[in-house]
Amino acid sequence: MLSMMLALSLVLGILPLLGVVWTLTNGMITTVDGLFMSLILLTLSGVFMLNAYWEMRDSGMLGKKKAVASAAKPPAVKAT
Repeated sequence: MLSMMLALSLVLGILPLLGVVWTLTNGMITTVDGLFMSLILLTLSGVFMLNAYWEMRDSGMLGKKKAVASAAKPPAVKAT
């Protein structure tokens, strides 16, 4: 079952891409305003898709997380 945050992140990640498609189909990409609007929309989409990736990773949809605790453990010291 999808969490609400994951579903919202996916929807808000796809909507800016539709705005980029609209900008391309109307020919506004050739103006400076159209270029910066496309860059802003792509940035928004990237942020929400990254959040969706993190949500899927944390919920176990993309596989298991690696053990971080073992990497943080200091090495054993030998007694002489």
